[in-house]
Parts: sequence; C-alpha cells; structure tokens
Amino acid sequence: MAADRATTGSRLAALRSGFAGVVAASENSNADDEHDPEGSTIAYERSQLSALVAQAEAHLAEIDLAVERIAAGTYGRCAVCGAEIPGGRLEARPTASTCIGCAAVAARQRRGGGSR
Repeated sequence: MAADRATTGSRLAALRSGFAGVVAASENSNADDEHDPEGSTIAYERSQLSALVAQAEAHLAEIDLAVERIAAGTYGRCAVCGAEIPGGRLEARPTASTCIGCAAVAARQRRGGGSR
C-alpha cells in the first residue's frame, strides 16, 4: 500500500503540474476556445488532465481507506456482506472493499440494472 500511495502521489503531483502548465499557457492568450483552431486541443488537454487528477485523488482516498481497514482489522472482509474477499481479488485490487458478488451488484445498480 505504501508503494502504491507513493507512486500515486508522485503521479498526482505531475498531473497537477501539467494541468497548471496548460492553464498558465492559456491564461496569457486571448484565444477563443470556440473559434481558435488550437482552442479545442487546449480544452481537451485541460479536461483530460482534470479527469486524471480526479482519478488519482480518488485512488489515494481508496488507499487511505484500505489502510484504515488494515488498522481496524477489517481488511479483506466485504464491507457489504461481511464475507471474506478472495486473495486473488485483493492481489489484483488491494484497495477492494467489497467481494466480487457485491461489487457486481453495485455495478449493475450504477448502470440502472437493479439488484441481484
């Protein structure tokens, strides 16, 4: 977890720096994103970097929650049904807080598919 946190923290710092660079580069320009041929590229870069920053921040939050579960002794147990999370799932996704079954139900619900 510590290595993943350090890697994600470094990635987040680089993404934030890149985002700041894109914003700074466009601040001194009087270009109109809508009418400037480069405007759509700048807007796309800004949007892409913003999404990547949000994704890295969310992953850091997941890592912190997993560390809290380790400290509480609940790591490896599904937060929904209490079942043991299989080792393969934790190996693939160390921040997982739900078993595969509960994760599938949540995914279906997000897509509007109802429950089990």
